[in-house]
Amino acid sequence: MFSFIVRRLVFSVLVLFIASFLIYGSLELAPGDPVTALAAGHPVDAQTRARLTAENHLNDPFLVRYARWTENALHGDFGRSYLEGESVGTLIRARVGTTLLLVSMSSLLIILGGVAIGTVAALRRGWTGTALTAAAGMGLGVPTFVASMLLLTVFAVELGWFPVFGSGSGFIDRIWHLTLPAIALAFASMAYIARVTQASVEGELQREHVMTATARGLPRRQVIRRHVLRNASIPVATASGLIVAYLVVGAAVVEQSFSLNGLGSFLVSSISRDDFPVVQAIALIVIVVFVVVNFIVDLLVSFLDPRVGLE
Repeated sequence: MFSFIVRRLVFSVLVLFIASFLIYGSLELAPGDPVTALAAGHPVDAQTRARLTAENHLNDPFLVRYARWTENALHGDFGRSYLEGESVGTLIRARVGTTLLLVSMSSLLIILGGVAIGTVAALRRGWTGTALTAAAGMGLGVPTFVASMLLLTVFAVELGWFPVFGSGSGFIDRIWHLTLPAIALAFASMAYIARVTQASVEGELQREHVMTATARGLPRRQVIRRHVLRNASIPVATASGLIVAYLVVGAAVVEQSFSLNGLGSFLVSSISRDDFPVVQAIALIVIVVFVVVNFIVDLLVSFLDPRVGLE
C-alpha cells in the first residue's frame, strides 16, 4: 500500500508539472498583446510599451519566465492582474469562498442524492424502480444552463422562494442564495451518478457470491450491506471523484446565470479581457483540484478494494 501511495503521489506531481507548463505555454501562444492588456486597451507609444515590457519581464526567455512564475506560484504569488492592478491571489481569495461553497453543496447533492436514487432504483422492482430510472434518464439530457433558467423562472421569478441573483452575506443567507445554483449545477451529474449506482448495484446482485449468500438464508439487508454496496461503491466513487473535480469548471455556467461572483465567472471575464495572470492562476487551481481529488479517489478505491494497491 505504501508503494502504491508513493507511485500515485509521484504521478500527481508529474501531472501538475506538465499541466503548469502547458498552461503557461498555451497562454504565451494565445492571441492578444499583454502590453495592450496592461494598458487597459488604450493605445501606447513606444516609450510606454518599452517601460511596461521591462517592468513585467516580457522580454525574458520563455523558460526563465516560466521558472519565475512557477517559483512564485509555489509561494502563492500569481503576480498582478493586468486590468485590476491588484494581486491575483487577493482577487481569487475574494471569490473562492462562493465557488467552494457552491461546489460543496452540489457535491453533497450529487453523491447523496445520486447514490440514494440509484440504489433504490436497483433494489426496488415495479413502479418505483421504473419511475426513478426514467427520471434519471431524463435528468441526464438537461444541460446545466437549461436547468439554471428553469429553476430561476419557476422558483425565483414566479414563486419568489429564492433570490434571483447574488451570493448573499453570512452563512445562512449564502446557503439560501446558493440553493438554486447548487441544484442547477448538480442536476445532470446527480442523474449520472444515479445511473452508475443502479448499474453497479444490479451487476453486484447477479454475482455468484451474492446469490450464494442469499441461498444460504442470510438476511437480505446483511447481504446488501456486506456483499453488494461495498463492491458497488468502487465505480461510484471513481465516477463521483471525476464529476466533483469537473464542478469547478462547470460552476462557470451557473455563476454566470445567477450573477455569482465566483472563480468560474471571474475566469470567463478574464479570458474575454486577456487578463493572462488571472487566467493562468485559475487554470492552475482547477488542475490542482483535479489532481488532488483523483489522488483521494485512488486512496479511497484502494481502501475499498485492497487489490488495487497491489497493481
